[in-house]
Amino acid sequence: MVERLKVLFLLHPIEPDFFSPWGEDVVGPIGDRHDVHVIDRAKPLPPELADADVVVDHGGHTDEHTRRLADQLSGRLKLWQVLGTGTDKFDMDYWRARKIPVANTPGQFSSVALAECAMMFILMLARKYNVTQANLETGTMYEPMGMELEGLKLGLIGFGASGRELARRAISFGMKPMAIDVRDIGDDEVDEFQLEFAGKPSAMDHVVAQSDVLSLHLHLNNETRQIIDARRIGLMKPTSLLINVARGALVDEAALQEALIAGRIAGAGLDVFGQEPPNFDAPMFKLPNVIVTPEMCGVTNGTSRRRGQCVVDNIERIAAGLEPLYRVD
Repeated sequence: MVERLKVLFLLHPIEPDFFSPWGEDVVGPIGDRHDVHVIDRAKPLPPELADADVVVDHGGHTDEHTRRLADQLSGRLKLWQVLGTGTDKFDMDYWRARKIPVANTPGQFSSVALAECAMMFILMLARKYNVTQANLETGTMYEPMGMELEGLKLGLIGFGASGRELARRAISFGMKPMAIDVRDIGDDEVDEFQLEFAGKPSAMDHVVAQSDVLSLHLHLNNETRQIIDARRIGLMKPTSLLINVARGALVDEAALQEALIAGRIAGAGLDVFGQEPPNFDAPMFKLPNVIVTPEMCGVTNGTSRRRGQCVVDNIERIAAGLEPLYRVD
């Protein structure tokens, strides 16, 4: 028997107007089968919604509003569903203590979008896009001299869904991928993605030093915070590029800025920052060899559609009495 559920969709804590299409891709498909209520977590929860079965948390941020809302929910809650991948801003211990299952929408649902954006950064930096725009303004033609990707080594730190999707795109440009991951990378993957090297984190320094382009594809946790620190930046080639579409705090930004200003690496493509929004008055963001975007690499219609379907599938599993997929608690 499939149960009709009471579902709360919590608006994004930082951008509550950030509903379309993310919320629509969840609410639309289930609205006729379940009772769905769109909730601003900063406002009091109506008492009649305290017996909700599922909460869909856009963004997965634990703040005072989220805690207060969760404290008002009864013991009937069967799932706290994070609409997003990372849980570094989510107080998992609180939900574990409440014995509330927590699931996310993992990397495979945003991997295409992230890989496309990382490839965009690589191409823009290789062809010195910022300089081309300055030259257009001054009427300077036939410059700058670009760099071809054929034969360049691409170091992938993290070989999950987005890392594999970037490798797939990079080999079509003639790049030579190398990969680091905590898991064993199988021979079938080595063959499929034409990996020049595959290893565990103990071999990370080797990949960092060999890469012409270094791209990060990691979750943020205590082990990965500032995993690209001043020492590792010092291992990079002076002609190399750093790409980060994962989490800003994976990189020591002060050390990165110093290296970019000093010319110890050739450039960076950044969609994420240690502090968001960052201080765009910082010297790094004024450099011609730095391309930045406002954490939009995963913001595509495809990501929204795939994440929405993942959430809908989990809601239907709960309604059918099944365990949710992609639990992270």
